[in-house]
Amino acid sequence: MRIGELARRAETVPRLLRYYEQQGLILPSREANGYRDYDERTVDRVLQIRGLLDAGLPTRIIKQILPCLDAPRTIHFTDATPEMLETLESETERMTRRIQCLTRNRDAIREYLDVVKELA
Repeated sequence: MRIGELARRAETVPRLLRYYEQQGLILPSREANGYRDYDERTVDRVLQIRGLLDAGLPTRIIKQILPCLDAPRTIHFTDATPEMLETLESETERMTRRIQCLTRNRDAIREYLDVVKELA
């Protein structure tokens, strides 16, 4: 698929996809005319990248761990630096706190909706 189709399906913009390519996060093939050609798996990969960026991970860390997030998860880095491990541990803890906050907010909104629906 071309970049416009990928952008539409991943709900992003082509400029961001070109940035992901520049950072080595996605790797399209090229058609004879030079157009980028993305396979179907790239849609999920872009959504995964966006989720990791939203969670606060920098692209340099995302690039290192993306192969580990594919199934089957058999890739392990023997050259993982202490900095990378510390960053991942810290980001995992931060994600957990964010999930807990989002869960509390979701539950509060659900409770509000239940009360409003009962009154309606």
